[in-house]
Amino acid sequence: MAPQRCYFYALESDLNYQFATALDKLVFLPFAYIMDRYRYDVFSGKIGTDRLNQGWWDYASKYQGIAPPTPRGEEFFDPGAKYHIDADVEYMRYFIDYVIQFQFYKALCDAAGHAGPLYQCDINKSKKAGTLLSSMLSLGSSQPWPIALEKITGSRRMSAAPLLDFFQPLIEYLKTVNQHNDDVIGW
Repeated sequence: MAPQRCYFYALESDLNYQFATALDKLVFLPFAYIMDRYRYDVFSGKIGTDRLNQGWWDYASKYQGIAPPTPRGEEFFDPGAKYHIDADVEYMRYFIDYVIQFQFYKALCDAAGHAGPLYQCDINKSKKAGTLLSSMLSLGSSQPWPIALEKITGSRRMSAAPLLDFFQPLIEYLKTVNQHNDDVIGW
């Protein structure tokens, strides 16, 4: 009986860790995407000047599944609450950061010889992982980020596969719970 209790508590702890991490990492991705999608579509004219606020909330609804707490007309400019919109500063770098950090993490875990679920990897005290990270960081800003990515992962291509791998246990758990509860996915 005791081993089952230990397993349950370990599973519960792992899922809580993954939920907390997902709320920090995954929830940000659609927001980061719509920041530049909105800017690009305003500049191209796809979102006209007569629907600047509505265009923002259309994307927020479509990609984030959120709606304004109260009706928001065109007399408001809600996207302007974010500095990057007003100052015309691209936001894609943040989206890319959230994806490639999992590539970096997986490469460091591989260098450390980690076996097991990616989210359980600990590179602390791994000389190989430290050396790999140091070699990438030694580039500083002298090289574009795809070179740094290649230095640590062996490839210049960005991939979401390590991100999905990291959250796979949570994804499977949520699929099971949603199926059990007959929950409808989406908004």
